[in-house]
Amino acid sequence: MKIDNNDRLIGYLQHIIHWSVRVLAILMVFVIVMGVVDVAWTLYQKLNAPPRFILTISDMLATFGAFMAELIAIEIFINITVYLREDVIHVKIVLATALMAIARKVIILDTEQADPMYILALGAVVLAMSVGYWLIHRLPDSRHVGE
Repeated sequence: MKIDNNDRLIGYLQHIIHWSVRVLAILMVFVIVMGVVDVAWTLYQKLNAPPRFILTISDMLATFGAFMAELIAIEIFINITVYLREDVIHVKIVLATALMAIARKVIILDTEQADPMYILALGAVVLAMSVGYWLIHRLPDSRHVGE
């Protein structure tokens, strides 16, 4: 059987993409570790600033935002590792990551400073993402259809 040059090229390009995704996974671990260090350092600074060992509401919201950013980074890492194992992008995982990112935005949102249209748009995005996730979650797994 003769191997078509296009098949060889596609195989070569897929190999490059596979290694690129591995590099991204390594870089994402670095980002996660540095983010954890940053969260710990920020928390240390907030607790040592006068009044000592007390977090204000704005301190807690900033800390929650940093924690959520770390959780989003971990979710992105999971997306990368799932892609490496299965060579597909799972929409459910991507939507869950997007929901977490929009939830972070809602948690750290300063409603006093935000424009009402911005809050309405943010609500629409939350609703759309939630409905999308719910629909994807309700769909039967295509690997088991027909069994």
